[in-house]
Amino acid sequence: MSISSLGVGSGVLTSDLVDQLVAAERKPTENRLTQQTQRSEALLSAYGKLRSAVTELRLPMRQLSAPDNLKAFSATSSNEAIGVSVDSTKANRGTYSVDVTSLASAQALASNDVFDDRDSTSVGQGTLTLNVGDKITNITIDSSNDTLQGLANAINDSDAGVSAGVIDTGSGFQLVLSADETGTANAVSISVSGDSGGTDTDAEGLSRFAFSSGMDAGAGLQQTIAATDAVMKINGVEITRSTNSFENVIDGLTFDITGTGTSTIKVEQNLGAVSDRVQGFVSKFNALQSTIDGLAGFNAESGRGSLLTGDGTIRGIQNQLRQVLTRVVPGLENSSVRSLADVGITTNFETGGLEFDRTKFEEQLKNNPDDVTALFAEQGRATDSQVEFVRSGTATQPGSYDINVTQAASQGNLLANSALADGIVIDGSNDELTLLVNGETSVSLQLTQQTYTTAQDLVDEIQSQLNANNALNAAGTSVMAELDGSGNLSFTSSKYGSESAVSLTSAENAATFGLDSVTNTAGVDVAGTIDGRAAEGDGQVLFLGSGNGDASGLQARILGNATGSRGSITFIEGVAERTVNLVSSFVGADGALESRTDSLNRELEQIQESRVRLEERIESYRERLVSQFSAADSLISQLNSTRDYVTQQLAALAPQNNRNNR
Repeated sequence: MSISSLGVGSGVLTSDLVDQLVAAERKPTENRLTQQTQRSEALLSAYGKLRSAVTELRLPMRQLSAPDNLKAFSATSSNEAIGVSVDSTKANRGTYSVDVTSLASAQALASNDVFDDRDSTSVGQGTLTLNVGDKITNITIDSSNDTLQGLANAINDSDAGVSAGVIDTGSGFQLVLSADETGTANAVSISVSGDSGGTDTDAEGLSRFAFSSGMDAGAGLQQTIAATDAVMKINGVEITRSTNSFENVIDGLTFDITGTGTSTIKVEQNLGAVSDRVQGFVSKFNALQSTIDGLAGFNAESGRGSLLTGDGTIRGIQNQLRQVLTRVVPGLENSSVRSLADVGITTNFETGGLEFDRTKFEEQLKNNPDDVTALFAEQGRATDSQVEFVRSGTATQPGSYDINVTQAASQGNLLANSALADGIVIDGSNDELTLLVNGETSVSLQLTQQTYTTAQDLVDEIQSQLNANNALNAAGTSVMAELDGSGNLSFTSSKYGSESAVSLTSAENAATFGLDSVTNTAGVDVAGTIDGRAAEGDGQVLFLGSGNGDASGLQARILGNATGSRGSITFIEGVAERTVNLVSSFVGADGALESRTDSLNRELEQIQESRVRLEERIESYRERLVSQFSAADSLISQLNSTRDYVTQQLAALAPQNNRNNR
């Protein structure tokens, strides 16, 4: 019997009664599961707010954990034409007098001849060789590009370091050239070979486009703008650069000049910028404390707690943070600054928040910058002045670690096997040298053609070319040229380690420089131990890999050539660095908040599974009721039928009985 027919027999066991009984059976369990769901979701939301507030604390502390962010400097210039920018990681306080006497400019050239047409008049065929800085480019002019415009296009397509154009003078067309880069090191010289219109130097045909600084006027291209270097004096010391940007003159300062003149540059420590970073940390911590109060606070007046009152996860986070923020930093026990309280950051014991005294902080930062830096950031203090702390690893523990060097790092070197003579004449037969530096940077030098009175004069010219070399500058490296004790020419890479090397690729008349026979010496990496454990070397950096005890991950730069004991490095892990690590542990994959969140999500999954089981049980209960009600209804229906039959039979017997009684 379907549920829709229930009650037909009895009029009582209806589907409405089934629904009421099912609802009564469902309600207690459903209410319990709903309450569990609401509680778990509320806890998830609460932990989400807590996670967000804890994570917000990490950013300002990460900023303070970088030593460079505690050394903020600002620089000002009294002359707008002499701009200055500052890198706080390298700058120091100071005042400098700057006098700019010359700006850098790019060389410009123009053809002496004026051509009737840019697209049809022949300019001559052959090969143009362009020398720009250390770059040499050959350009072929043939029947496919034997016009003024064709010549300009060929130069532009060659990537020679020169831009070409054709201008209409009103009475004809001229070729104009300009160097892509400023400075005398990027001056242009052009030679011609295979000139179809005459000799390579007669200013006929293609040789009309030749140029060199010593060329007679009218013999080729004319110089319309000379290549010049930027020249400035800093405190009376003259400095020259090929561009109008001066870098690495004074540590941490970059000068960008747009005009000549004088200026006073002042570099001062920006105490306010550092204070703002500390204030950011204090504000985020107080926001975290406010969030905790809202989630886990207790109202003494009402006697009621909050959702997370007494929660062990919150107590653990609070206790660990409080321990880090109130402790004396290990390694600073005997310093002028030992804890946050010493720099004006104290705890308000009524609210649990922090209070910040900016005046006290800035005074300590000004008077004890090294200790304040160590208070917040990680720092390594070496007892040897030629040992520098580089960085720590995630497993490095605060402490003091001995350094021992068994092999000092060295630089790659190329040494001529014979002395460089005085009075050397450099001309077209011996003015080119090509070196390979550090196995990857090709360096082409073209020396100024002249007679060098002394060997040192020639070395100075080579060094000048090396300093201005674009390939070396792009690679961020350099090469030192000098004479050794025997007067032999020596080239030394600035890089240290096994990748450091200088080799001779080619040289015109190498014997001129004593380079027909050379000795190459490759650099080596530093080797030694840290904390008595064998360390690895990378250039001058000595470091321990993981799994090497408390000093694991520690890196130190070893300067100088001394071997043996090099003292020790004391590693100090500041408050900010420790807090960053602590916060990461809270919110990380295996952290307390992640574990609690995972547990609550599993509870929600289990609740959902319980709901599914409840529905299955209720459906079975409904089917059982319907079956029982249907059977009962059928029986009642049969009984009713029997009752009606008996009633009818009794009613039929009544008249007969009446007749018999008469």
